[in-house]
Amino acid sequence: MQSLTDLSTAQRWRYALKPASWPKLLVPTVLGQALGVLAAGAFSIAALMLGLLFTLANGTFIVLMNDWGDREVDALKRRMFPDGCSPKTIPDGILPARHLLLAGAASGVASVAVAFLLGALAERPWLGVLGVVCTLTFVAYSLPPVALNYRGGGELLEALGVGLLLPLFHAHAQSGLFWAQEWWVLAGFVALSLASALASGLADEESDRAGGKRTLASVAGNAVARRTTEAMVLVGASIWWLTVLMPGLPGSVMVPAGALVLGYGIAMLRMSSHATTGAFAAQGVYKQRLHQGIWLGALVVAGGLLLTGCWSS
Repeated sequence: MQSLTDLSTAQRWRYALKPASWPKLLVPTVLGQALGVLAAGAFSIAALMLGLLFTLANGTFIVLMNDWGDREVDALKRRMFPDGCSPKTIPDGILPARHLLLAGAASGVASVAVAFLLGALAERPWLGVLGVVCTLTFVAYSLPPVALNYRGGGELLEALGVGLLLPLFHAHAQSGLFWAQEWWVLAGFVALSLASALASGLADEESDRAGGKRTLASVAGNAVARRTTEAMVLVGASIWWLTVLMPGLPGSVMVPAGALVLGYGIAMLRMSSHATTGAFAAQGVYKQRLHQGIWLGALVVAGGLLLTGCWSS
């Protein structure tokens, strides 16, 4: 990264938006859209385009407000590990806190407005409510007075939001349904999203503990967090394999997707003994393997179910 003082305004905002983290929201968007198209037997371009706009606005809200909410513990981590972590948006002066607060709040309002607009255009009266629920889930995760990521349980709430609510929003946008037999896929995806949420706390274990932020890693330690993460990967892959027993979820899709997740899980497991407390580089590789498995597996499911639907129609 070039010197912080040399960054243009656009580069500062790009850094604050953390583009490398966006697959965590874009993948469940694609998965939900694919499930909705398959269940409806039809494709709505408005549901796709406005659905993507919802994810972009809601994701901007999440990223910016999370930095605003974590500004004190981020500053603490920078003091504890000045060479062990990347610069933080607010503590390192990349952008002022008030700019993130205003832009984040505006993005949250915009995401809810898009959800209600899409609901009106697609005749989905509950879609706006789902958009509000998605937004409030993050509010409960990171912002006072609830702030579950400080009180404990934030990882579970993240798994619920990313693994279930966001894809459900998009599936409902395309189909108008709240449930279809193909949506058993989301049970496995919730488990995998929990694995992602748990692994995210590894790099912040010591600073979170010092700052009073309660994650599994900061409360129970690195080893417990890693073992639980790995168990959730196995649970997620196993659920996907078991879904072949459900109507509408062919083994030709779910078996390879589960195997892909498990394959990356094995690669992650080989890194596990190195991803100990303070080993930031090894933790980065560990999380990279985890996310590759989750995201590629979910995209295989989405693409496979769409192809199956087109072939059978």
